[in-house]
Amino acid sequence: MPRKELSKINPKERQRILDEFWTMIALLDTKDQVKNFFKDLLSASESVMLARRIQIAKLLLSGVGYDAIEKRLGTGPTTIASVHRWLQGGFGGYASAIPKLTQEIERREKVAERREEESVPLSSRWMRKKYPLHYLLVNMMNDDDEDLSPPRKISG
Repeated sequence: MPRKELSKINPKERQRILDEFWTMIALLDTKDQVKNFFKDLLSASESVMLARRIQIAKLLLSGVGYDAIEKRLGTGPTTIASVHRWLQGGFGGYASAIPKLTQEIERREKVAERREEESVPLSSRWMRKKYPLHYLLVNMMNDDDEDLSPPRKISG
């Protein structure tokens, strides 16, 4: 598809098509829907490049330096600098999304750890799962089960 210069697109038309684009993404309900949409929209290399920008932002927010990011991800300093500029003076998208991503990754790790513990025969978690009525009170009082529930989608 030939590129069209951004300055040659009517500002009202640009606003309209971008609004439709953001609205379309916001209307997707599940991770699979989002994944399939972006698989149709982006090439594999474009998807990887966007994902790498997120990785760069995560590393910058966690205090990792340019040199370490270059070595770890194999990216150039200009890419790192552009992500850093967006972190400093952008719209706050990276800064608001990355903590949510970190929380979700931690939640998934806890779920995987719990499932691993439940799979070990005769462990306390395995016994509680195998014999739930015998451990009814313990299961009812267990606090960490609420922490491992999937996040609820918030509309708004």
